[in-house]
Amino acid sequence: MVHDVKEAFRVSEKVSGMAPFLVMEVLERAAALERQGRSIIHMEVGEPDFDTPAPIMEAGIRAIRDGRTHYTHSLGSMELREAVAGSMLRRHGVEVSPERVVVTVGSSGALLLTLSAILDPGSRVVMTDPHYACYPNFVRACGGVSVRLPVREADGFQYDPEAVREALTPDTRAVLLNSPANPTGIVTSRERMVALVEVACGRALIVSDEIYHGLVYEGEATSILELCDDAAVVSGFSKLYAMTGWRLGYVILPQGLVRPVQKLQQNLFISAPDFAQVAAVAALTQADEDVERMRRCYDERRKLVLRRLAEMDLACLVEPTGAFYVFVNVSRYTDDVHAFAFRILEEASVAVTPGVDFGPHGEGYLRLSYANSLENLEEGLARLRAFLEKQEAVLQIAGELHGRLGYLP
Repeated sequence: MVHDVKEAFRVSEKVSGMAPFLVMEVLERAAALERQGRSIIHMEVGEPDFDTPAPIMEAGIRAIRDGRTHYTHSLGSMELREAVAGSMLRRHGVEVSPERVVVTVGSSGALLLTLSAILDPGSRVVMTDPHYACYPNFVRACGGVSVRLPVREADGFQYDPEAVREALTPDTRAVLLNSPANPTGIVTSRERMVALVEVACGRALIVSDEIYHGLVYEGEATSILELCDDAAVVSGFSKLYAMTGWRLGYVILPQGLVRPVQKLQQNLFISAPDFAQVAAVAALTQADEDVERMRRCYDERRKLVLRRLAEMDLACLVEPTGAFYVFVNVSRYTDDVHAFAFRILEEASVAVTPGVDFGPHGEGYLRLSYANSLENLEEGLARLRAFLEKQEAVLQIAGELHGRLGYLP
C-alpha cells in the first residue's frame, strides 16, 4: 500500500498557523552577515550581555562536582522555593508559602504550565497589543484564543481597565500582565494595577509576567501579589541575573492550581535541573551587588539611547523606565516596519526588531534593546541616524516632486 508521506507527517494546525519569532529571524540573518565579514551592531535580542555573576557560577560548578545532576522534586528543591518566598517578602513585603512556588524550565516553562492548567479549547486570554511576541503562541499551543487589547503610546502602553472589563466573558480564563514590559520598557503604575485588579481579580486569573522585576530605573515595580493574592506570578533568573542559558524560572500560584501544574510538570518536564536550582539560590542570596552593578549599567545605556533618539526627533511620549528596551515610533519613515527593520540590517548593519513582532499595533515601531556596551550602542545609533537621514532626504525629494507634479512617480 502506498501512503501519502505529506499526509502522514502533516503539521498540526496549531503549529502551521503559528507566526515565527521575528527577533530570532533578525538575529539569524545578522549572524549570516557576520559570517560574511560584516560588522553588525546588535540591538535586537533581549538577552543580557553580561556573564552570569561569579557567585552564581561558582555555586553551579560546585553543585555539578557534588553530583547535583539528577532529578529533584517535581515542584523544585525546597531550598530554592523558600529562597523565592524570602525574596518576595524582602522586595515586596508579601508573605508567600513555599508550597505555592513551582520551579520550572525557564519562565517560558512556567507560563506554558500555568496556561495549560487553566485553558480549554476556546478559552480566552486577554493581553495588551503590543505584547511579548510569544504570548499568543503559548495561548494557541494550549488551545486558547488570544484577545488583544490595543494600548496607546501616549498612555504608556498600559491597559485601559474599562477595556479589560468589556473584554471579560464567561470564557475568559486569564489576563496577562507584563511589567516592566517587553517590548516597551514601561512599568505599569500601581494605580493602574489597582484598577486592573478591581476589574479582573476573581473573574479571571491575572498572570503577571514579572521576569524584568529588579530592572527598574525610576520608582519601583509593583508585584500583582501585593494587590491580589489569587493571582499568578511568572518569573525567573534569565534577565536580572544574566542566566538565560541556565533555563530556570518559577511560578507562584494560587494554592488550588499547584497540584494541577505539578501533574503537568511531572509528565512534561519531570523537574528543572538540580545544579541550576543550586545556582539560583546563590543568585537570590549572594548576588545583590552584581545585580546592582548591572542595573546601573543598563540605566546609563538607557539614558544614552533616549538622548540619541531625542536628537533624531524620535523621543518617546512616555519614557521607558524598566527592562532594557525602547519602543520607538518610526511611522513617519515607513508603513511596513517589518521590511524597514531588515533594510536597516542590510544597509546600516544594525540589527533591530520590527514592532509587528509584538502584535498588529506594533506597526510603525522598532524595538531597540540596550543590552549592549555603551561603545556599541553609540556606534549603532550613529549608523541608525545616518540611515534615517538618508530616508528623510528621499522623503523630502518625493514630497517636492509631488508638490511640483501633483503625483508621486
